[in-house]
Amino acid sequence: MEIRRQEAGYRPIHDRIHDFGEVEQTLNTRERRQQASRCMDCGVPFCHWACPLGNKPPEWNDALYRGDWELAYQLLSATNPFPEFTGRVCPALCEKACVLNLILHEPTTNREDEAAIAEAAFREGFIPLHNPVRNGRAVAVVGAGPAGLAAADRLNHLGYRVTVFEKNEAAGGLLRYGIPNFKLGKVIIDRRLRLLETEGISFRYGEEVRCDADFARQYDAVIVATGTPTARDLKVPGRELKGVHFALELLSQQNRVLAGQEFSRDERITAKGKDVLVIGGGDTGSDCIGTAHRQGCRSVTQIEIMPRPVEGPDDPRNPWPKYPRTLKTTSSHEEGCTRRWNINTLEFLGKDGQLTGVRVQEIDWQPNPEGGRPTMVAKGEPEIIKAEMALLAMGFLKPEHPDYPDNVFVCGDAANGASLVVRAMASGIETAQKVNEFLTR
Repeated sequence: MEIRRQEAGYRPIHDRIHDFGEVEQTLNTRERRQQASRCMDCGVPFCHWACPLGNKPPEWNDALYRGDWELAYQLLSATNPFPEFTGRVCPALCEKACVLNLILHEPTTNREDEAAIAEAAFREGFIPLHNPVRNGRAVAVVGAGPAGLAAADRLNHLGYRVTVFEKNEAAGGLLRYGIPNFKLGKVIIDRRLRLLETEGISFRYGEEVRCDADFARQYDAVIVATGTPTARDLKVPGRELKGVHFALELLSQQNRVLAGQEFSRDERITAKGKDVLVIGGGDTGSDCIGTAHRQGCRSVTQIEIMPRPVEGPDDPRNPWPKYPRTLKTTSSHEEGCTRRWNINTLEFLGKDGQLTGVRVQEIDWQPNPEGGRPTMVAKGEPEIIKAEMALLAMGFLKPEHPDYPDNVFVCGDAANGASLVVRAMASGIETAQKVNEFLTR
């Protein structure tokens, strides 16, 4: 309580919007250790309770504070296989449950501390290479996103021969093809993949696997970690117009461009010189805003059909130590964006097949007399938002699965629907344990 929370902050806006380099800065070693010293080693560590992985911030923050970076990494990696990922993109559920958040609204900087520990471990060579004794059994993991990678890592350490099948040209899932480089540089993923390969995991790219009985018979167990590939669509007139895209069409293509892949002029999705409308108020929508700025858009507007969240820092409907559903302003929002809530999309308008605007309606939500979901009612007159590009960022549909053979397990977003990277990783680890119990019973 004597030392105030200090965040590393972002690179200046006028600098960062001209490239796709990571926007987040870092503290120096002295300041980072000082921030770790704020952790009070609570008798009941709500941070540990809130973390889907069961991370233990009091333990590794104490090691960091004392300058033992190697011990800090050992403690951190005992529960988190990829802290360099979560240290960049996790919303830090642990920080919202921190006792200092209740008292001061200044929780310990767990996420930034985590990233700093991981970077020090790579830099100083603190990450041990595992050479497991093989048990003679083979497991296939279908999907190389955070859930699949976590499951593969855990099973590999248990001695299984693990083969990861990925339909795309590289591993990472949404880490690679959904999250922009300005939040997570892809060299961070590649660095971890080299370690996983060195430890014996085999990766097969460009192979879309059907997890039927014939495939399952080739392995002692199969893990399906294919994520949520189907985005929620918006079936309104004009959906077919050129310029209306799913958010991931923009984000994945831009990440591929940065990786060196080339697209024709007709294939290229770019916001350069355009007024952009982002439909959906979540993190994916925010990523679209930041990407549109870096591509040179004229303007960005983001609309959300739900009401504006409370300003916070507290949320009476979801009180501490739960994660508060409060208004979130990201680095992308800071770069310039008109944000509106309670807006329903009625129609995409165009000329000669090209999007020119979107007709929207302000709405209210009223209690449903029969209970359940509130009723949407129109408010005022429809209006037109000028736009040459519209990006649908309304989430993803939970996938449906057929009946699989007994040795096939489903994990991550494929099992639970779209969620956080940290929850996907936790599910991957849990599923790996279930596979191990299945094969050793």
